[in-house]
Amino acid sequence: MKQEFFTFKINTNGQKLYEFTNETIDWVKKNKFQNGILNLNIQHTSASLIVQENADPDVQTDLINYFDKLVPMDNSLYIHTTEGKDDMPAHIKSSLTNNQITLSIKNGELLLGTWQGLYLFEHRLESQLRKIIFHFLGN
Repeated sequence: MKQEFFTFKINTNGQKLYEFTNETIDWVKKNKFQNGILNLNIQHTSASLIVQENADPDVQTDLINYFDKLVPMDNSLYIHTTEGKDDMPAHIKSSLTNNQITLSIKNGELLLGTWQGLYLFEHRLESQLRKIIFHFLGN
C-alpha cells in the first residue's frame, strides 16, 4: 500500500472553469500509480471542483451563466459582503458544487469518461491563487 500527497496550484484570472485534467494524469503517470483512489480537495470556500464535459466550451459558458442567475451578485441580498459583490455568491456557489472529488485509478489510468475533464470552478471575479490537495492511496 502506498500513500502520496501533492499540492497543485492554479492561478485564476476571474470567474470561469480552469481545466487540470492533463496535469492530474501526468502526476499519476509520473508516480507510476497502478490501482487505487485519488482524492482531490480544494482548500478554499469560494471556488470548487467539478467533473464536467471538456469537448464543447459552450457547456462552461452555460454553467457560469446558470450559476450567476441562480446566485446573483447583488449585495442587497446578503449580509456577508465584506470582500465585494462576488463574496457571498462565491461561497454559495461553492456550497452547491464540490470541495472534493474522489476518482479511481485502474491499471495506471485515471478512470474518467470520454468527454469528462477535471475543473477548478472559480467563483470570484479577481485573480486568485488556488490550492488543490492530491491524495493518492493504493499501489
